Amino acid sequence: MSDRARHPIRNLLRAADQSLFQSVAAREWPAAETVLPRLSRSANHGLLWGGVALGMWALAGARGRRAAVRGVTSLALASVTVNTIGKRSVGRARPIRDAVPVVRHLPRQPFTSSFPSGHAASAAAFVSGVALESPRWGAALAPLAASVAFSRVYTGVHYPGDVLAGAALGVGAAYAVRGLVPSRSQMPPPARPRADVPALPEGEGLVVVVNPSSGSQPQLADPIKQLRTMLPQAEVVLYDEEAGPLPKVLAKAAREAAHRGGALGVCGGDGTVNAAATAALAADVPLMVLPGGTFNHFAADLGVDTVADACTAVMQGSAVRTDVGRIRPLRTADGGTEPAYFLNTFSMGVYPELVRLRERWAPRIGGPPATLLGVARILRQSAPMRVEVNGHRRSLWLLFAGNGLYRSVGIAPVRRHDLADGMLDVRVAHAGRFARTRLLAAACVGRLARTPFYAAATPKRLLISGLPEEACMAYDGEVADAPPALLLDKLAEALTVYRPTSDDIPGSSLAAPMDSGR
Repeated sequence: MSDRARHPIRNLLRAADQSLFQSVAAREWPAAETVLPRLSRSANHGLLWGGVALGMWALAGARGRRAAVRGVTSLALASVTVNTIGKRSVGRARPIRDAVPVVRHLPRQPFTSSFPSGHAASAAAFVSGVALESPRWGAALAPLAASVAFSRVYTGVHYPGDVLAGAALGVGAAYAVRGLVPSRSQMPPPARPRADVPALPEGEGLVVVVNPSSGSQPQLADPIKQLRTMLPQAEVVLYDEEAGPLPKVLAKAAREAAHRGGALGVCGGDGTVNAAATAALAADVPLMVLPGGTFNHFAADLGVDTVADACTAVMQGSAVRTDVGRIRPLRTADGGTEPAYFLNTFSMGVYPELVRLRERWAPRIGGPPATLLGVARILRQSAPMRVEVNGHRRSLWLLFAGNGLYRSVGIAPVRRHDLADGMLDVRVAHAGRFARTRLLAAACVGRLARTPFYAAATPKRLLISGLPEEACMAYDGEVADAPPALLLDKLAEALTVYRPTSDDIPGSSLAAPMDSGR
């Protein structure tokens, strides 16, 4: 029996694939003859998508940065899959270019298997990953991805079937990444205790402090414009160092908001939001958080991704109560006992050291290189820290405490399900023989909980003592000297924060009413 008789469907598909390729080769698109070959070359080795990702990181705000990271991660997975499994499993010769006009030919004809198309896989993976985090950016980039995929047929280096298979693989890679690291739309803000707050339809009584030195400084003009458009009666204070320390400016704004019977607003990164929360607690006023930093962890976990989200909540008088982590010094050299607060995370060990190195080197070489060099130095030179945790002597690399339980990938916190659960998310990386290497390997293969160098607990308080003089701590991205002993605990539902209801948040679908979440 002939091969054609044994595999009629496969041969039919192959014939249709070749016929479609010949049809594209015979068509003339004068406007595309110079554009598509250049576009195809620009996507070699993912360079086109790397450039797009850098542009999104610089210009697209917090959601755009998350989308860029998800897109690049999806592209990397798709590329590895194509080159290690796809092309080695199915060997297919490249199309014969005789039917394709010479003006369309690429300078170098690829020599690997034609099936599947790596360019199509990368394009589909990147744009699908972006779209799963930010549908608007995904829609804007979809025509570019489609053009890259079509250019591979247009230039004669792939059959249409190769491109379709590559695109399907790329989309699958994006969904695989989302399965490992859920997108924001998959993790809607959880049910939390609802709070009674004044509705401020035009922002009357609202005092907003904007910190221009936060991570999104180039974009502050737009948030301020949105704020003044939606809440025209709100007072906007643009912070300047000449006005004094930021905490004092925030404290003054909070007292003024309390006098007017309104609320305190803040636009900045997590460190600025932390200072505003301290001022709001002292003045007993609700807090409005505008995402104005690089990552905006607290605002994102709260469900406030945009300025419009925050303004809508203020106009409607929609707010929730959240816990506040507290750091209480027990013994200090100067006798001080004033507590500090954290809305996101507290840590000791190698992370505060990394933050200090990054802040020292970033102005000269940039943030990412400074981070990489800081990690390299810590791995090479750092030593574990010896402390007492709840009365037990420990030698550890890292102690992490989250204000609420975090969903995680490995040891890294990703997002919280509830900001009013009353718990501390405590994780400890112990020292030991090859502990750093073994911890990293265990995290990569998803077996972190089984290694003896890692421990996790969910207490309501944690006593840390016996700290060395040079010890430092980091909370909400800020680094400070640590006291000899401290107590971590929580102020349950202490902070009232504006946030829109689930119906006002795009893509949100709460499973329970907001006032039933505890």
